Amino acid sequence: MLGKRVATAVVLLAVLLPAAFVLPPIVWGAITLAFLTVAAWEWARLLPGAPQPALAAGLVCVGGIAALSWRTIAPWPPLALALACALLVAFWMIAGALRLSRHEARTGGWPLAATLLFGCWLAMYELRVLGPIPLVSSMAVIWVADIAAYFAGRALGRHKLAPTISPGKTWEGAIGGFVAVVTIGLLCARLPALGESFPALLVDRLTVGGAALALVAIAALSIVGDLHESLLKREAGVKDSGTLLPGHGGVLDRIDALIPTMPAALLLYQLLR
Repeated sequence: MLGKRVATAVVLLAVLLPAAFVLPPIVWGAITLAFLTVAAWEWARLLPGAPQPALAAGLVCVGGIAALSWRTIAPWPPLALALACALLVAFWMIAGALRLSRHEARTGGWPLAATLLFGCWLAMYELRVLGPIPLVSSMAVIWVADIAAYFAGRALGRHKLAPTISPGKTWEGAIGGFVAVVTIGLLCARLPALGESFPALLVDRLTVGGAALALVAIAALSIVGDLHESLLKREAGVKDSGTLLPGHGGVLDRIDALIPTMPAALLLYQLLR
């Protein structure tokens, strides 16, 4: 299993790193659109009803192609982009929390799944347009939170965060993730080479205290996305969302925490730049 995970990770990095750092943004947009289309298929497969996977995947794919075509001609209207991100963040902050508390993650069906995944893709693409550092630093916040939460939970975890949804997650792990994100984020913000990074933007415009609160809020949103996908799988009675990524499960398993957080990161870039 470990060998499969490592091999899959190496292949993914070989594809995604050049697209993130070297190739034009449209290449990143096309590659990630393919992944998000698969994720839409996987999400819809966790819902009742046979036609839904094709409909969800088709909506994300067609919408993404149309958006890329528009973007090659002119930028998307800034106000419309900011409003879309704000609505997505509001959904995850309010409706996402309610769905978890009610143990119902399948309401809204495939149209909601497609909308949320398209919004995530749109944010990831626009962050890449801003530059490789804004994109990767925004994603790195989620990776740091996830890794730190895992190790902190294993070492200190005593109190379950959501035992009926994801028994392995603990409050101690979540707090460990918050501490790591704030600590590493504030340290990275001081590096001249990372002056365009997400943490640096927060510190520059919100001061250290505001930046720390924003980083914790982003990490908390990532937990909501993670738990939401866990609840989807629990309701469907499956362990993984798919089998496309050997050793890792499905695409949705790998991006669940990015779905609510990428629109939030882009919104902050838009408001604070």
